[in-house]
Amino acid sequence: MLKIRLSRAGKRNMPFFRVVVTEHSAAAKHGYKEVLGFYDPMSKEFKIKDLDKVKAYVSNGVQFSPRVEKLLKINNISI
Repeated sequence: MLKIRLSRAGKRNMPFFRVVVTEHSAAAKHGYKEVLGFYDPMSKEFKIKDLDKVKAYVSNGVQFSPRVEKLLKINNISI
């Protein structure tokens, strides 16, 4: 089953996350299918590049991780 979740990037003490589509049992850091956006916890910036792609994935049965779902709700992004 595919999931839309966060993949950590960045340096030590400077976290940065990518919003990626990946198999739920695979490591999010490697082997993701597509990068859909990013989240910077230092500046609280959350951005989805293409909402149409996210909507297409969701219509095909892809689920959000709890954290991504919470970030979407906090930033008033409706899908």
